[in-house]
Amino acid sequence: MLNIADTLHLWCRTARPFALATVVDVTGSAPLPVGTSVAVDADGNAVGSISGGCVEGAVYELCRQMLRDREAPRRTWFGYSDDDAFAVGLTCGGELDVLVQRIDPAVDPHLADALAAALADVVEGRPVAVAQVVAGPGELVGSTLSVLAGGSVTYGSLDGGPTEDLVAEEARSLLRAGRTARVTVGGNGDGCPEPLTVLVHVHASRPRMLIFGAVDFAAALSQAGRFLGYRVTVCDARPVFATPARLPHADEVVVDWPHRYLSQTAVDSRTAVCVLTHDTKFDIPLLRLALGLPVGYVGAMGSRRTHDERLRLLSEADVPEEHLAGLHSPIGLDLGARTPEETAVSITAEIIAHTNRGTGLPLSRATGPIHRLAETAIS
Repeated sequence: MLNIADTLHLWCRTARPFALATVVDVTGSAPLPVGTSVAVDADGNAVGSISGGCVEGAVYELCRQMLRDREAPRRTWFGYSDDDAFAVGLTCGGELDVLVQRIDPAVDPHLADALAAALADVVEGRPVAVAQVVAGPGELVGSTLSVLAGGSVTYGSLDGGPTEDLVAEEARSLLRAGRTARVTVGGNGDGCPEPLTVLVHVHASRPRMLIFGAVDFAAALSQAGRFLGYRVTVCDARPVFATPARLPHADEVVVDWPHRYLSQTAVDSRTAVCVLTHDTKFDIPLLRLALGLPVGYVGAMGSRRTHDERLRLLSEADVPEEHLAGLHSPIGLDLGARTPEETAVSITAEIIAHTNRGTGLPLSRATGPIHRLAETAIS
């Protein structure tokens, strides 16, 4: 639902009834991820997409029916039809499980108010997680609660007690991890007698890309990183090179010794560290530190000879073998890149593949679904 947060926030704030259709599960190849939504208001206005066009017409009609008949929330499955090429389904061969529910501030003001508060945070760019019950006891399906960045909870229409506590804890955990996922709580003697399946929509702070070395490649990489949604910092010890004028796409330009800056800045499992200096006096202390931190990616630029020498020096600096195994060097995928811009694509392609556990192979040489969930996306 966060893909259409601006419009939903307006509709909640103006007490406009609408139907919300959300992808709660994906099997096989599908163009859009779990958590993506379409919404339709009482005047027939639609916003969003859940399939790139394959099933939008059918979902639109379901939403209209939900608004007209005031039905309880329900799940609908869409899949590919081999018998009729024009049947409602996904021609890409995937399967979608969609929850359709009616949100009417006049009928359930608690749900609408809680959703409006969460969506306001999304619109303002603040981190928030919205937990939506997608399976369980009928009266709870469609209920939500929201967890804000500080851990405080805005309750929707859950019934309180252990159930709310369990859902809130899962939402906090996923907000810290910065990922949307479906989880199951309850049903195992923990105070919630019946199991609930909850889809936690996460709007996290932007992940960080830390680029060390204010070189031409850094200018191109900072532009590519920002395009991908990273908050980009470029750090270099040389003030003549580390200037906003040379690095206009970076969110922050820092003049400092790289290892000193890294030791004092905040990182997490989504942080990408890109070392472009290929100068041992900068690289070795920086990589020695970076490889021991809980970051998502560490890559270093240089030739294969530079890489071999870098590994030798890091080994002499007592960096463990298991840490060295996490170093992406030479940085990037083999795209035949030559220019800074091509090299930036090579580096960001490797970061995307590593983050999503992709193979990095051409799709024409790979097997299995094209649009697949990362192994950690659903638990």
